[in-house]
Amino acid sequence: MLNLIILSRDADEYRALIEKAHLPDLNITTDYTQAEIVVGEPKVIQEALPRLSQAKWVQSIYAGVEPLLDPAQRRDYLLTNARSVFGELMSEYVFGYLLFLEKKMLDRMEAQELREWRRTEPGTLRGKTIGLLGVGSIGAHLAGTAKHFGMKVRGFTRESETSTDVDKYFHPSINGQNGLMEFTQALDYLVCVLPRTENTNKIVDAQLLNALPHHAVIVNVGRGNAVDELALEKALKEGRLSAAVLDVFEKEPVPAEHPFWSTPNLYMTYHTSAISYPEDITRVFIENYLLYIEGKPLKYVVDFERGY
Repeated sequence: MLNLIILSRDADEYRALIEKAHLPDLNITTDYTQAEIVVGEPKVIQEALPRLSQAKWVQSIYAGVEPLLDPAQRRDYLLTNARSVFGELMSEYVFGYLLFLEKKMLDRMEAQELREWRRTEPGTLRGKTIGLLGVGSIGAHLAGTAKHFGMKVRGFTRESETSTDVDKYFHPSINGQNGLMEFTQALDYLVCVLPRTENTNKIVDAQLLNALPHHAVIVNVGRGNAVDELALEKALKEGRLSAAVLDVFEKEPVPAEHPFWSTPNLYMTYHTSAISYPEDITRVFIENYLLYIEGKPLKYVVDFERGY
């Protein structure tokens, strides 16, 4: 019998869903010292690691697992994340905002409040170029959605080219810059879906922002460290970008004194672009559990060194 402990604020819901699946040889426990399998939130798991002496497999309910990547912590277990469940949700969020901007929704609402019959011509996504900074499972889903709208799709990755919906791939050059600058040219939309690693820190910097056309829009649904916030604020205030949509930030919650609260054409959401729904995460856990008990390789394994 394998012992599972659930470390989440939604533990009761996860327990009910897992019990409903009637998985073989699985016992759900509250005893930290007996748990071989852990499902939960990375931060909560991190705090519990010293007590999880028998843990061999940890299933994160989030895609991001930063709290568990500290090299000073133990790494003697298999770590998997929820990499595969957020594509649809991220597509809804990203293209919701792209359509909001193209169709000039804010202008329409303002006109209605003022009782003005404004016939401002709307834009269209068809024929526009979207650049995906990161083409993992989420980026691949975004690429497919972009194709639905008739967009041209560029992808920037370290090496992989698995999504057939990307029209052209770009990779870092030897010095790590030239490929990125080439990727950035002539983009209408830049969508960042990168994980938090040393290589992604402030990758969207002043140089990249200056390379974008002035009509371009940036969307960040990856991690806040990827964007140089001061450089982005400056670009927006100087009118060198059309708009930015940010769901993630370098420091969360964003401090009240942060200039983003009053930066023009900046749309802030609050790390809500893709919520971890227990029913989605449970499907990932069940799939991996059946592989685990058969001794087969698990899906969505995190490389501690790479950070994803």
